[in-house]
Amino acid sequence: MYASTSIVTGNVATDVKFSTTADGTPLATFRLAASERKFDKDANRWVDGGVTWYSVVCWRHIAENVANSLTKGDPIVVVGRLSLREWEQEGRNGTTLDLNADVIGHDLTRGTATFARARRTDIQAVA
Repeated sequence: MYASTSIVTGNVATDVKFSTTADGTPLATFRLAASERKFDKDANRWVDGGVTWYSVVCWRHIAENVANSLTKGDPIVVVGRLSLREWEQEGRNGTTLDLNADVIGHDLTRGTATFARARRTDIQAVA
């Protein structure tokens, strides 16, 4: 099944959780809060609308880079594929909106960033 690509801007709402799967694949997850902002002409100011919560899932090299680059509160832009996941835990049911990240970067409309290219030590030269 082909998923549509979505672009979401928001803030990192939780600490990044980094782990590796049983086969050694890096995995990073965190929650993203995306608030709608509108200009209220009557009040002459910006106001927040509702918040949409996403569970961002990152695999492999992007997981490693996210774990080393993002902190709670950072404004970011995420490009990825959306999916709904139903869950049950301790008698409670719910649905989570997952965003499987392909690209993540800091939102430079809200601050500055310094880029440092990641060096892959696990890539071996082919002789």
